[in-house]
Amino acid sequence: MPLSQTFIDPVRIPENNDWVVFILLGCIFLYIFMMNVIERQANLKDFLFQKYFDSSNNLPNWIITSMVFVLAVSVLMSQYIPVIPRFIAENQIFGYHFNKFGYTLAVVSLFYFVRTGFSFLLYHSIGDGKKWNIFYFTSTKLQFVVSMVMIALCVMHYYFPIDKTKVFFMYVVFFCFVFIFKVLFYMFHKNNILPAKWYYKFLYICTLQIAPLLMLWKLLFF
Repeated sequence: MPLSQTFIDPVRIPENNDWVVFILLGCIFLYIFMMNVIERQANLKDFLFQKYFDSSNNLPNWIITSMVFVLAVSVLMSQYIPVIPRFIAENQIFGYHFNKFGYTLAVVSLFYFVRTGFSFLLYHSIGDGKKWNIFYFTSTKLQFVVSMVMIALCVMHYYFPIDKTKVFFMYVVFFCFVFIFKVLFYMFHKNNILPAKWYYKFLYICTLQIAPLLMLWKLLFF
């Protein structure tokens, strides 16, 4: 008699992505608040194409778009973090351990905060402090567009049947394209937001754009 074989179907535990919904809804609420309260019910076209001297409340807009950008990036990339460093995973903060999203959010937030601080110091140390306000006003528009794309990618990633392993390469290509576009956007924008002298531009791009991204990649994926 042939040996009987028993096949046991693997138990598939459904993912609970409620936390993603809450975060994305919070991001959308922040943008609704920004457009209706801070920008006094401005439409999308007016917000994206407004001139610096006609704008107001630039600092709150920049803070909100930065928060949404950091949250959207953290939500998307946290699922690809291989491991949390042991010295972080074994310690608690107020009785809580970091999960992958918490670790990614902390690292991305620290990266963004440190890079912004050094950019502020660079502009004021070379005598281009007046350009700083124009710089973050201009970067707000780019961050807004990219963060909206990131929110759409988060929805696709968590709620559509896609191969998350294969699509990772697409995310890497997308981020590379955004980075290259951002550098060109900063260099050739009509507001002349980068430092005037070429070697300061080179210093900014290499030291405050390329180097921090390499460090961020190492902290998250190695």
